[in-house]
Amino acid sequence: MEILCVGLSHHTAGVDLREKFAIPDGEIAAAAAALSHAPGVSEAVIVSTCNRVEFYLAAEQTAEGFAAIHQFSAARAAAAPEGDAFFRLPTAGTVRHLFRVVSGLDSMVLGETEILGQVKKAYAAASGGGATSRHLNKLFQRAFNVAKEVRTKTNITRGAVSVGSVAVELAEKIFGRLSHCKVMILGAGETAELTAGALHSRGVQSIFVANRSYDRAAALAEKMNGKAIHFDEWQRDFHDVDILIGSTSAPHHVLTAAQLAPIMHARPDRPLFCIDLAVPRDIDPGVAKLDGVYLYAMDELQEFADHSMNTRRQEVVVCEQMIERHATSFLEWLAGGWSGNGGRLPGNAPEGAK
Repeated sequence: MEILCVGLSHHTAGVDLREKFAIPDGEIAAAAAALSHAPGVSEAVIVSTCNRVEFYLAAEQTAEGFAAIHQFSAARAAAAPEGDAFFRLPTAGTVRHLFRVVSGLDSMVLGETEILGQVKKAYAAASGGGATSRHLNKLFQRAFNVAKEVRTKTNITRGAVSVGSVAVELAEKIFGRLSHCKVMILGAGETAELTAGALHSRGVQSIFVANRSYDRAAALAEKMNGKAIHFDEWQRDFHDVDILIGSTSAPHHVLTAAQLAPIMHARPDRPLFCIDLAVPRDIDPGVAKLDGVYLYAMDELQEFADHSMNTRRQEVVVCEQMIERHATSFLEWLAGGWSGNGGRLPGNAPEGAK
């Protein structure tokens, strides 16, 4: 059995390409199930976040597996996963790559913790939809053990460890103290909550949350002592907002230059700092052409994050050694080396694979 991965990430592609292949959370389970039934494929997990889209599968033959991902992605995105932006990993490379991803070593913000929750969510969706079985169950459960060990036994998570926290640090460089700033967040998912928490911890007192589900907006706003807004009414409270965070899962722009232009015209002396954490992007890049509007999307945040990595980079060698040990152990199990141990990996309790 071969375990394969095809994908693209912030390392290989800009946000304009990543958003073409992104899959909304609500469609992940069905997409993984469909891929798992492709010819020659027995299991599949799809990870789609703001920084990566990755297809993991178990297949009898490498060529069949890669062909299945190619056909599936081309049909869904109306574009084939070709070119240098896409990586194609064989079994050993896939195992090591996944272990690095969940440990935060492949993230835009080195050591960030959000990706672990995102991969767990993707795996749960695939597993719940019947898209995984023995091999991917074992691989992903092992990966979660690796991530736990890396985070508890090293200092890789020291400092700002999420995209949201990097965005907040950037806002501080522009505004100084944030306690006087008014913030509006479009979206109420995990990234929005982490960003809101980072803002709140830096002294922001006025946070507005707008979301398609008003109940979710209200729940997040309550945690931050903020105010929930019905999504279609966000413009009513926008006149004195200083910082706008876009973090929805919408497949299209939710804020356009045409919408924002009259608002900015009515507040000529008040700049607006926009942070777009969504993929596909929430905010039309054209808003950056408006007077007083400063827009930062994922690509710009990566440039900023690259300047604050020294402490965590020193821990990478230790993390890589842990990952290599676990990868070697898993690959030996996959090759049948642990058949005498009841199919279990050394040092682990039974993992409940199907």
